[in-house]
Amino acid sequence: MARQPDGPPPPPTVQKLRLRYTKRGPLRFASHRDLARALERALRRAQVPMAFSAGFSPHPKISYVGAAPTGAASEAEYLEIGVTRPCDPEAVRVALDAALPAGIDVVECVEAGQGTGSLADRIDASVWRLELAGVEPAELGSAVAAFLAREEVTVAKRGKNGPVDVDARAAVAAATVAGDPGCAILTVVVRQVTPAVRPDDVVAALAAVADLRPPSPTRAVREAQGRLDDTGRVADPLGPDRLARTHCQGERATV
Repeated sequence: MARQPDGPPPPPTVQKLRLRYTKRGPLRFASHRDLARALERALRRAQVPMAFSAGFSPHPKISYVGAAPTGAASEAEYLEIGVTRPCDPEAVRVALDAALPAGIDVVECVEAGQGTGSLADRIDASVWRLELAGVEPAELGSAVAAFLAREEVTVAKRGKNGPVDVDARAAVAAATVAGDPGCAILTVVVRQVTPAVRPDDVVAALAAVADLRPPSPTRAVREAQGRLDDTGRVADPLGPDRLARTHCQGERATV
């Protein structure tokens, strides 16, 4: 029989909260691991009554969904936490936001609605805004048209076990071009596939099909995440929860 840790089991999860937060400014260069540590420390400082796993190495019940790559900013990062007593989602949002460094801003917190599925099941695409300084909108438009006309555009990227080829074209659901002279802007809807297609993979694909090579690094901002529908719209992943219960019933946690 497997050994069990001494003492009583940890308190159960009585409520799940889903949060949207940002990654802005210099913190866009922080790794996902660094951001996770910052969020866990902030949850402790905010005195959120976190639920923990059982076993000899308990850890807080936090689930991250679709973290943005290092170097990319984001207006739509998501996580889910389990708590051991009912909390007011807005109180948790305010307390956690105050405990986090500037650049990580908690912009929304909702209670996970019963029977509404998992948060991960609601996210299969991202909307990215790519700013290409030194590139004219017309030049970018021609490159995007050439890219969209292809059935497949393969680019090489670094994987855990060495370089791997990914089809950037298959992952791109839509792309539009805007901007001003000297700075073109590409808004692109990218499906979440394996291996993941990142914004720099899309830029590499434009170089492959049209020799488009921005003179300076592309600035990438994730504007939204959600489930892609047949019309090309990316649905808000917190929408079903917001339509269910916005506040908990009964006791409120002081955070």
